[in-house]
Amino acid sequence: MAPGTEGSGLPHPAPLITAVAVAVILVLVGLVWGFQRSLIYLPSSADVPPAAEVIGGARDITLTTRDGLELGAWFVPARGTDRGTAVLVANGNAGNRQLRAPLAKALADEGLSVLLFDYRGYGGNPGRPSEGGLALDAAAAAAALEGLGPGTGYAPEDTLYYGESLGAAVVSGLARERPPAGLVLRSPFTELADVGRHHYPFLPVRTLLKDRYPVTASVREIGAPVTVVHGTRDTVVPPDLSRAVAAASPTLFEEVAVEGADHNDPALVSGPETVGALVRLADHVR
Repeated sequence: MAPGTEGSGLPHPAPLITAVAVAVILVLVGLVWGFQRSLIYLPSSADVPPAAEVIGGARDITLTTRDGLELGAWFVPARGTDRGTAVLVANGNAGNRQLRAPLAKALADEGLSVLLFDYRGYGGNPGRPSEGGLALDAAAAAAALEGLGPGTGYAPEDTLYYGESLGAAVVSGLARERPPAGLVLRSPFTELADVGRHHYPFLPVRTLLKDRYPVTASVREIGAPVTVVHGTRDTVVPPDLSRAVAAASPTLFEEVAVEGADHNDPALVSGPETVGALVRLADHVR
């Protein structure tokens, strides 16, 4: 018998190591549960300037949600030949509407009117973001478009919903309740838990999540034409998830893979392939 093992009176280290590992995991799980929305929603603290200072001809508007919040938004009218279609832009999980100004300018130059807005808790807006809250915010944006633009405004059948990443989940849910003319999903995930499992494979993400965002389930029920745009080197939302969303759509109009683009690369955010996908869908639904 080797000295220092059997009969030494010292506790075996394995139970202690196991107990420490379990304690660490429980602490991590508790932190993720308590602070998960701080990991999901990353609003910019920067002030948002007046619309006209950023985009010529744009104007500030205020959205009112069903739960009584007032949210800042910008309406950017079409320039040149008006295609008669508006684009409702639902942001991703970070920044504010000012970061989407290059996209709005490019779309306006193509004859599309654009509504940029910030969710609750973003862009100086009141409230705290959540799945249910963002759904109310997007609904308020769609309702506001009906009072904007020429004539009687842009009804849902005159509107494309464009959502980037988390925003793709937001507009997918909105499309089930308020069907648009068409839907463009940029870097969509199948559901939030799948992204979480990709980045945190050691945590029971599906069990812990408060906000679900079931994009694939929503897309299967959407009757409007759907375009999916994604980057082939996306390190935030794996391209396989975006491809799975496209495969799930019974009304897929187009899948656009931007070669070599990562999640926030300019080519994907406001580049010609993304803008072109929106223009082609706008022409298709007219």
